[in-house]
Amino acid sequence: MKSFIAGHVALSAHDFAELSLGLDVELFAGSPGESRSERRVRLAVAREVLAELVEAGESDELTAGVAALAQSLLRGRQARCVKAVA
Repeated sequence: MKSFIAGHVALSAHDFAELSLGLDVELFAGSPGESRSERRVRLAVAREVLAELVEAGESDELTAGVAALAQSLLRGRQARCVKAVA
């Protein structure tokens, strides 16, 4: 069964998270082969985005869930979070 979100096909759990929740999984989980400097910059941006999600999540339950998922990805629990989204 295919998942269509806003006219796009979600081919993986990452696609589903990005398309349905607006969450850039790579920003929080990283990508293979990134350099130390790329990782440092990515993590700085991810922490800023997470802070904004947490603040917005105080008044919105869905955003709070997205923030929790992002925080788990940031802490390296990618496999478990992706299964939860799928």
